[in-house]
Amino acid sequence: MSPQLRSAIDVAAGGKTRAVIYCRISQDRTGAGLGIDRQREDCEALAEGNGWDVVETYVDNDISAYSGKKRPGYEQMLADLEDGIATVVVAWHTDRLHRSPTELERYISLSERRGVSTHTVQAGQLDLSTPSGRMTARILGAVAKQESEHKGERVARARRQKALNGEWMGGIRPFGWGLPTDETRTRVDKKTGEEIEEPVLDMLKAVPEEAEALRHWTDTILAGGSIRGLVKWCADKGITTTRGNAVTHTDMRDMLMRPRNAGIAVYRGEEIGRGQWEPIVDETKFRAVVAILTNPARTTTPGAQPKWLGSILYRCGRGDCDQFVYVTQSGGRRFPSYRCQTGHGGGRRAEVVDQYVEDVIVERLSRPDAHDLLLPSGDQVDVAALQAESEQIRRRMTDLAGMFGAGQISMLQFTEGTDTARAQLEGVTKQLAKAAMQDPLVGLVGAPDVRKAWKALELEQKRNVLRALVEVTLKTPRPGRMPDGGYFDYDAVTFEWKRAGGS
Repeated sequence: MSPQLRSAIDVAAGGKTRAVIYCRISQDRTGAGLGIDRQREDCEALAEGNGWDVVETYVDNDISAYSGKKRPGYEQMLADLEDGIATVVVAWHTDRLHRSPTELERYISLSERRGVSTHTVQAGQLDLSTPSGRMTARILGAVAKQESEHKGERVARARRQKALNGEWMGGIRPFGWGLPTDETRTRVDKKTGEEIEEPVLDMLKAVPEEAEALRHWTDTILAGGSIRGLVKWCADKGITTTRGNAVTHTDMRDMLMRPRNAGIAVYRGEEIGRGQWEPIVDETKFRAVVAILTNPARTTTPGAQPKWLGSILYRCGRGDCDQFVYVTQSGGRRFPSYRCQTGHGGGRRAEVVDQYVEDVIVERLSRPDAHDLLLPSGDQVDVAALQAESEQIRRRMTDLAGMFGAGQISMLQFTEGTDTARAQLEGVTKQLAKAAMQDPLVGLVGAPDVRKAWKALELEQKRNVLRALVEVTLKTPRPGRMPDGGYFDYDAVTFEWKRAGGS
């Protein structure tokens, strides 16, 4: 049944032609729905001018027709039209209804089947019951699709440039960036509808206290620290995410691995070059942290973590045992004690042994010649050359993608070229990571108060110092009281220094 015939039947039956209105806006930046209101007013005026009875209005706010996302209002309208709720659809323009040829064909089929006519404020009537009308609708749909595609390209280019410029493109403020300015802006809360006035943020400038925290976290990871320890550090210091929540393990990892920290711009998950802002963290250190945190061999599950300085680091010195010792409180012992798998070392109170080892290490690092223990810097790699090579490889990967998109190379050539480039980039990244890795002794040697600096380290950092500096062996202690009047045999704890000048 044609729309004209259905409308004539409605009028002959003594009733007005029944119409529905459909309104949609792709992007509502303020959340106020003003674009929807203007569409509705124009559509209502068109319906009133034609003497139609508007029985329903459907709205999809902040949803693109071209994106493919589900439009609840549109789907409900189609269902109601199938049920015969109305014979006329009123929209502001045809592109408010469709930007997809697939959607358009579905709408044409329904219109033919249910005798529905379409009228728009801007483009007039679409008679989908005739071949010429359907052709017109399809042409308008093709034009709308082309406009959407071009708009998508323009938006993509603009967003890429904004990423390079360091502009904030919405979302959660990245930790470390966004210094408040004297300017303010007003936004509408989408949940409450209330207007909120807030300062405009300068995303090219770092927030001093957050930047300092990022540098501390980076240096801590490079010195052998753990994310677990940094999360605790944040809790102790009262540092939260930019949303005001407690920092979690995932939050910490994400913040440490954000390229923006090193002045690197990212678009759609890919690095696109140097950003127009001063980095908070040196790029070499950033690359090293990423290499550490993404190392498959790195333990990321909580598991049973060592709670003692020498657990599985000290060795048993009874006879030729030479096994690593661990801490146990079994066998009726009142205090946690070190012993090996064969049971040797029983009675060595872990707390006393660890304190003695810490005292010896602190004393050695407090001497005037402690700088001799630091690793030599003569073997440092050429960081600048590695960074230049890294940029060249990334540029080559971008060029390969462009050549493939232009049809200049095949999928096989693109895949092989990209795999080779990724392998080369991985090698360069590992060398950069090695260059940035800190000697665990840095921060202790030359410190004004070595003992205070030692106590500030988390346990895993202390264990890293132990690994790098000395091997401790627990020999069989002498029985009875020692010459100093106590019962701890200091001579049974021996130190084999791993670096020249350690003793």
